Amino acid sequence: MAETKRDYYEVLGVDRNADEAAIKSAYRKLAKKYHPDVNPGDKEAEQKFKEASEAYAVLSDPEKRRKYDQFGHAAFDQGAGGGGFGGFDFNSADMGDIFGDIFGDIFGGGRSRRSNNGPMQGANLRASVRITFEEAVTGCDKELELVLKDECNTCHGTGAKPGTSPQTCPKCGGKGQVVYTQQSLFGMVQNVRTCPDCNGTGKIIKDKCPDCYGTGYVSSKKKIAVTIPAGIDNGQSIRIRGKGEPGINGGPRGDLLVEVQVSRHPIFQRQDMDIYSTVPISFPVAALGGTIRIKTVDGEVEYDVKAGTQTDTRVRLRGKGMPSLRNKSVRGDHYVTLVVEVPTNLSHAAKEALKNYDMANDNSLNQKGGGGKPKKKGFMDKLKENLEDL
Repeated sequence: MAETKRDYYEVLGVDRNADEAAIKSAYRKLAKKYHPDVNPGDKEAEQKFKEASEAYAVLSDPEKRRKYDQFGHAAFDQGAGGGGFGGFDFNSADMGDIFGDIFGDIFGGGRSRRSNNGPMQGANLRASVRITFEEAVTGCDKELELVLKDECNTCHGTGAKPGTSPQTCPKCGGKGQVVYTQQSLFGMVQNVRTCPDCNGTGKIIKDKCPDCYGTGYVSSKKKIAVTIPAGIDNGQSIRIRGKGEPGINGGPRGDLLVEVQVSRHPIFQRQDMDIYSTVPISFPVAALGGTIRIKTVDGEVEYDVKAGTQTDTRVRLRGKGMPSLRNKSVRGDHYVTLVVEVPTNLSHAAKEALKNYDMANDNSLNQKGGGGKPKKKGFMDKLKENLEDL
């Protein structure tokens, strides 16, 4: 029993009234998804690829599509011994353009709809600069020394020796592209790729400039001023336009991207626009209260500690954080964690004073059970007390 074929419109997922562009777009997506080179060894994918290709070969041809719309698959049942699927020859279908696109996506080459010898922007350059935490708060100016390319003054960027000029590439005829013919499952396919002789420029330099050796550019060290805005964070980049690689064929220069590396601070830590730090306070200040001095990025500020402050208490200093990149007058906050220091080297007098303090309160040093709350009396303790009363 012959296998029932799916409707070609259903295979491509298009409406029966779909135009040529919609049919081509639908097939291109399926062909890229199920192409055997993308799915090596996958028989199911290979079958779907063949099925979609058969559908496209019919629906992309106006005459074949007319017959299919009228008679369905029966229009191609006769002469099933012919080439291709379903009794018709795929070589008669116009597959060159679409397979050039598909093979180009898969293999990195492919067809190009425009020449490569037009003006193109130069490549971007990357550099890095290190600044301190304080410089990130206030902003600063830095100077970088980089090796940059400039147009050769001798040949004015042509790359040719003075008195000569570049010649049209004989391989591509000045187009910058060459056509390759490739055998596929459906016949010969033409692919357009960059000319290997002129690298897409369309020109060949026989007599090279002695100063730039045919490149059209000379390299030299240059100092670039970089203005780093207040509030910049570690890893963020600054774009300096027009300081990258020179353009091609009269195109504009690329940009210079400077990554900013902010050094760690021994006291401060940053999270977005807020700053965090830890400040130790003495036990008397924590118990009785008092004024302490806290270091901030703006200098020291005074803060009044409340009596009875516990360790790990967090206080907020408004507007003492990092400035915003968009508006340096807008700043985050500084959060300070107060840690009560326990004294380690007490004098005899200090120890006696601390014992007196303890006795004046809950006498925790003499309580059984290790201090803190009094030890709860058990049954035997109560029984012993009752026997002593007898």
